[in-house]
Amino acid sequence: MTEPTSTPGIAQPLARYSAWRRAGDFVFLSGVIAVDPAAARIVRGYADIPEAAATLIGKSGEFSTDLREGPILAQSWYVLDRIRQTMEAAGGKMSDVFKLVQYFRDLDHFPHYSRVRKLFFPGEPPASTVVEVSAMLPSDEILIEVEATAYLPR
Repeated sequence: MTEPTSTPGIAQPLARYSAWRRAGDFVFLSGVIAVDPAAARIVRGYADIPEAAATLIGKSGEFSTDLREGPILAQSWYVLDRIRQTMEAAGGKMSDVFKLVQYFRDLDHFPHYSRVRKLFFPGEPPASTVVEVSAMLPSDEILIEVEATAYLPR
């Protein structure tokens, strides 16, 4: 099966690799970061995601709070929304995801990410691995990367 790597909205690779691949009944997503490669734009805060999403994940309107929490909350929403869109492009849904590997630049961001993740996985959460790393591509502004594995019988 050819993966629709040019489908708008799905997680787009920054280099020469697939956004996702199917192997039998399993779908493997590459790590997703909060970057729109087509626009060469990094999600830096609430202004870079839809207003409804910003409000849903906790935009307070208080400058100091939003400046501090906005980057990790907005990147978390963006990454999980791209995983959702990619799963839909593969013919599945978020509930088909059974495993996540989450990479953080700072593990103190995990509680913020966890709040957002609950919006995308309101039922039984996937099995998870959480790792702190020293850097991520393409820049130090990337705070989180998430890869997903799904079971999607044909």
